[in-house]
Amino acid sequence: MEEVQIRLGKALRERRHKLGVSQEAFADLCGLDRTYVGGIERGERNVALVNIEKLAKGLKISLSELFRGV
Repeated sequence: MEEVQIRLGKALRERRHKLGVSQEAFADLCGLDRTYVGGIERGERNVALVNIEKLAKGLKISLSELFRGV
């Protein structure tokens, strides 16, 4: 089983692609740095809960919906 960071990153990337938004534009929407978002998508970051909420808001979904993909 993959680590939770990797599963979250994959779910996040998949949702972002569905929106048709670049990583840089998505990071701007969330108020986060692009390199930080890239690290999350690659499963390299252990993301704080407040940032997970920012990511879900950027995707225009609930936290529970984001975690369904994880």
